Amino acid sequence: MDSASQDINLNSPNKGVLSDFLTDVPVDPGVAPRTPAVEGLTEVEEEELRAELAKVEEEIVTLRQVLAAKERHCGELKRRLGLSTLGELKQNLSRSWHDVQVSTAYKKTQETLSQAGQKTSAALSTMGSAISRKLGDMRNSATFKSFEDRVGTIKSKVVGSRENGIDNLPSSPGSGDQPLPDHAPF
Repeated sequence: MDSASQDINLNSPNKGVLSDFLTDVPVDPGVAPRTPAVEGLTEVEEEELRAELAKVEEEIVTLRQVLAAKERHCGELKRRLGLSTLGELKQNLSRSWHDVQVSTAYKKTQETLSQAGQKTSAALSTMGSAISRKLGDMRNSATFKSFEDRVGTIKSKVVGSRENGIDNLPSSPGSGDQPLPDHAPF
């Protein structure tokens, strides 16, 4: 049986036994100097702790192998189901966005911004009304009336003389006899 496709079962009587591709490397005590015993520990206690440490490290290696096998199996199942990484990413983002929207901080921020928007809208409306009122007052002022009358007089002279076929305005060079377009704003 291929060791790469072998699944590791934690309930197996062989649990803790490393696969064929991993071998135990003996530790030469001459290579790694032993640290002096921690004060308060006897040599026997130190040996027990070292044995327990080796056992825990071996379990960690086994758990990493189990995790890698489970991840491979999960990837194979997803591939067979047609689930893509992009689809998972979309789903995770959608779920995260939903979590943000239902959070208390988001709701408070949304409420605060809504209130600020309403206040801004009211302030702009009030300001617009004030500007309208000021423009109305300005239009009713004597200065504006005088200006409006002068523009009206000039317009009537220009439009009236053109209707009668008389052009009272001086011609610019190269303008010919083309009539001026009537785009008067008044």
